[in-house]
Amino acid sequence: MSQHVGYIVKIEHLRPHTNADRLQIATIFGNDVIVDLNVAIGDIGVYFPSDLQLSKEFCERNDLVRRKDENGNPCGGYLDPDKRNIRPIKLRGEKSDGLYLPIKCLEYTQGRLKIGDRIDVVNGHEICCKYIPVIKNKTSSKTKKCNKVRKHTAPVAPLFIEHADTEQLNYNLDAFKAGDQIEITLKMHGTSNRVAYVPVLKKFKRTLFDRILGREGKPIYEYDYISGTRRTVFDSFDGSFYGSNAFRKQFEDRLRGKLYKGEEVYFEIVGFTDAGTPIMPIGDNNKVGKDFVKQYGEKTVFSYGCAPNDKDLPQSEMYVYSMTMTNEEGNVVEYSPDFMRYRCEQMGVKCVPVFAKATIDCEGVHIYAPDNELYGFVHETDNVGDTVKLVAEKYYDGPDPIGKTHVREGVVVRIINRPKFCAYKTKNFSFKVIEGIIKDSAQEPDIEEAQELLTENKEEINV
Repeated sequence: MSQHVGYIVKIEHLRPHTNADRLQIATIFGNDVIVDLNVAIGDIGVYFPSDLQLSKEFCERNDLVRRKDENGNPCGGYLDPDKRNIRPIKLRGEKSDGLYLPIKCLEYTQGRLKIGDRIDVVNGHEICCKYIPVIKNKTSSKTKKCNKVRKHTAPVAPLFIEHADTEQLNYNLDAFKAGDQIEITLKMHGTSNRVAYVPVLKKFKRTLFDRILGREGKPIYEYDYISGTRRTVFDSFDGSFYGSNAFRKQFEDRLRGKLYKGEEVYFEIVGFTDAGTPIMPIGDNNKVGKDFVKQYGEKTVFSYGCAPNDKDLPQSEMYVYSMTMTNEEGNVVEYSPDFMRYRCEQMGVKCVPVFAKATIDCEGVHIYAPDNELYGFVHETDNVGDTVKLVAEKYYDGPDPIGKTHVREGVVVRIINRPKFCAYKTKNFSFKVIEGIIKDSAQEPDIEEAQELLTENKEEINV
């Protein structure tokens, strides 16, 4: 199942809206959600997080989209009939992050649901999916131009492994246990990249029978460097959603000759393309609030200390967040964060900034600075996960610590004592509002989200 789902929940916390008598605030997964006065403690319903798109059928069944009556007057719901997306908003001074509906909204599916269920499809009825803007007559043409399905069946690089998805912290608080060691790092808003030194397909060795039968023959692999995004593999650095992937090539070049056989580096590229275009879309801050505009200006440019035309600043930069070693049998070993930073120091590349390290015990969470000096302690709340969430929220908001010109996206909380990569992300409300505004005015989808849409249930795609 996708991680972009709705959740069957029980209402446990309600408080009055501070500036609207007919509304109240429910707290669901730590998020404030505005609901009407019909909602009561103990009610069971479905919570849809922000950045989801509700299906057309679900919206029609529950009269959720905007429409007009026979006289042309507005009636019905409040969602855009084409987008049907959920995004965080402020309503009369109160935050609302997500959508809550009573469980009866799913009666038409005849599904047998219980508290804790995650839903995207129920009894064959699509309910929701990740919201990815699709601009008619634009995305499709670009997609065809810069993506093509490989014609041969042998994989280009079978040991070039996609990175594990990072799920949301708020929905995975039970993953944390006493005895865990965690690390909190900056979540950066850029485009993902990966580079590896692994066996890469070079040619096919064809016998006479292969030629007679029209077969490809035996694939021949040699160790070489290969690059890609989170979901794709590059054939070249020409053509992309950015017009060109040339700005990525410098980072493969930076790693060439420095990786051991089987090493793969996962990193975020931030800043600007070689043409001076921001890698991530610019956001309008005016809808976030006057205080936010006063602090960050009217526009958010996710620059991270980079600049499009400044001889003293880079146009773009890479920040490593994970490294692995894969042997010839395909067994993957995840580097610990400390060893990853050691290798990055050897190679002369940057890692994502670390805010804090922490250990969990039966009393709570002991917080350490990156240099391992103890400087904080958070007592146990209802459970370990809630305590970790409180610690993460100490760092997930505020100015970007690198360039200090825009709000940070959030943080990633990684459990470093697990044998496999285990990390969870959480974003702050202001960033989510900006992200929603950007998507609503998008002229084309985010590159990685578009690639996710393209590759879902399809063959490997090269760019």
